[in-house]
Amino acid sequence: MGNILLSGLILMAFFAVLTLGLSGYKSLNGYMFTTMIFAGVTAALYYPEYFIQIGNFKLTALIIPLIQIIMFGMGTSMSLNDFGAIFKSSKGVIIGVTAQLGIMPIIGLILAKISDFPSEIAAGIVLIGCSPSGVASNVMAYLAKANLALSITITSIATLLAPFITPLLMKLLAGEFIEIDVLTMMWSIVKMIILPIGGGLLFNRLRGEGAKWIDRAMPLMSMLAIGIIITIITAAGRDSLLDIGGILMLLVLIHNVFGYFLGYWYARIFNMSEQDARTIALEVGMQNGGLASGIANSLGKIASMGLASAVFSPLMNITGSILASYWHKRPPISKSLSR
Repeated sequence: MGNILLSGLILMAFFAVLTLGLSGYKSLNGYMFTTMIFAGVTAALYYPEYFIQIGNFKLTALIIPLIQIIMFGMGTSMSLNDFGAIFKSSKGVIIGVTAQLGIMPIIGLILAKISDFPSEIAAGIVLIGCSPSGVASNVMAYLAKANLALSITITSIATLLAPFITPLLMKLLAGEFIEIDVLTMMWSIVKMIILPIGGGLLFNRLRGEGAKWIDRAMPLMSMLAIGIIITIITAAGRDSLLDIGGILMLLVLIHNVFGYFLGYWYARIFNMSEQDARTIALEVGMQNGGLASGIANSLGKIASMGLASAVFSPLMNITGSILASYWHKRPPISKSLSR
């Protein structure tokens, strides 16, 4: 009908009403976060001018502080004792971390090579593969009746390794697409991960009983921060998304689904239980899109290199929710593959 701007308002209203509708059903409220993200993405695609700059202030400057808030929240939910789980379930942690650092980067490189995208956008596909898992995988592991303790441990270890592993993987795999300064990228990730997580751990150790409210507040703040980050990235890369969005979405979906599939069977080959295999599948398939966005922003390439992470985050929440719901209805088999 030629009324493009009005259709944007209608779509935003649709996702808002859908979110309210999902909240009334216990079996569906896990999709609320995803529908909220779709509302933000719709707003950014139709009205990007509101999410790029306010006065002289560029909203992309918010991305790194928001990631630091998410990482601080992760730190407040942890203690040094949690890392004792590494020794209790070292096999699962090693398999999970090696699967995550091996499977997703290689799939990302293959997809980037066949995509025929501009070099910076192709590098963004590799970047999302080289990023660690995030808190979303822990939520889905809980819903899927997987091993939540193992999930949290793998996420924590992979995240703490990211400042050192991610730049090296990017140099090795994405060096043909863009120039990678390993030391600069390491320092950027240290500022986004190590310092805020360290601050969260310290806060968790020193806080009193009166600060327990933060355990309830931080997950909500993290979800809000992720939503804002995705909206800003979508607005910044709107023109490129309109050109290649369909193909990029397909490649990102392949990346995500193959992560689940290969992560699951990688764990089963090593004789891990069904419950642990579910955990590793989710840890491999669900990456930290916020961190990938922050890295792209620190390199000044948020509108190109950050596009893959902007698409990956909402898609992985949809597929992760579907997979977790499927597994939730099917109790894990206690026996390992060889029995």
